[in-house]
Amino acid sequence: MTIDRDKVWTGDLNRRALDPQPHGTIGLYDTTLRDGEQTVGVVLSPEDKLELARALAAAGVDRIEAGFPRVSEEDARAVRLIAEAGLPAEVWGFSRAVPADVEALVELGVRAAVIESPISDLKLEALGVARETMLERIRAAVSFAVEHGIAVAYFGVDSTRADLDFYRAAYSTAVEAGASEVVVVDTIGVATPEAAAFLVDRTREWVDVPVHWHGHNDFGLATAAAVAAVQAGATWIHGTVNGMGERAGNANLLEVALALEALYGIPTRLDLTQARALAELVRDRSGYALEPWKPLTGENLYTRESGAVASQFHDPPAIEPYSSELVGAERRIVLGKKSGLDSIRLKASELGLDVPAELHPELLAQVKALGARKRRLVTDAEFRTLVRAALVPEC
Repeated sequence: MTIDRDKVWTGDLNRRALDPQPHGTIGLYDTTLRDGEQTVGVVLSPEDKLELARALAAAGVDRIEAGFPRVSEEDARAVRLIAEAGLPAEVWGFSRAVPADVEALVELGVRAAVIESPISDLKLEALGVARETMLERIRAAVSFAVEHGIAVAYFGVDSTRADLDFYRAAYSTAVEAGASEVVVVDTIGVATPEAAAFLVDRTREWVDVPVHWHGHNDFGLATAAAVAAVQAGATWIHGTVNGMGERAGNANLLEVALALEALYGIPTRLDLTQARALAELVRDRSGYALEPWKPLTGENLYTRESGAVASQFHDPPAIEPYSSELVGAERRIVLGKKSGLDSIRLKASELGLDVPAELHPELLAQVKALGARKRRLVTDAEFRTLVRAALVPEC
């Protein structure tokens, strides 16, 4: 959905530096239920996955990868539940270029799927598979899926470390066999944004089908690489909610959408006002906490302790890059060691406490001392106690 530009306060520099930009809507392909579940220690039940799929679809995610049915009976059941749920999002399956995997998708009635195979020499040598054999597997798996009515996006594992000539052969083979889309895959998270753009651009030259980007975050560049892929012509971006995934995780789909929309003016169909609730739901079901300073979804994003910042709290564009309303968050003042006089005034007003201005300096000193001693924030209850003590007349 198109965001309200009046709620984005990023200045004019980006536009000057970036124009012209692509402006076609970018599709969001979520793989939280498959790649995200590969996070160490995370187990999502079929019912969890259905609940998350409903939330993803409601938030405007275009495609939901329901899972890899060959992993277990539970995974197959989750795929079936989601496929039969009548969601407004497209439901996709996942398969290796292995006959039994594709047959499982056919049996479940999945209408679209990613089919993957490793294509870097590092991966092929580790598996003991020759290049020619892998091309045969790609051709057989894709053609079998297409013959059974499944739309295929071919997914070359470890694309960014593959020999370019073999990469081209693998993707061309998949398209010739019937793949209607392809995914450029940074499996180990090694691609710079420039490399992501380079490989997407070459792929668009070599195959005449829509190109996706699937990236991991091992060097902290997943969002930047996803944006660069879009600038090079990728029309679909893969990712997970909260950046879940193996090792350092996947591209965070919510952060990618925010960056595309707010910084680059490139639209997606994600309803950003639902992003924080969606992130919280995934966090709860996965059992993992989020960093409080995390972009878009972090607890601290609109929480102010610093007195210098609190003095500007009345003017959000002065201290924030985008409105809390844009992402469905609430702004708040908290008290602690770093508070200032404006913090005392704002907190007293928030709590409905009538505190004379002449008492603010003493209350501030007590708040700072308590926060330093406890090595944490001062709670609202503790502040009320301080206020009550300050208002009691001396005997």
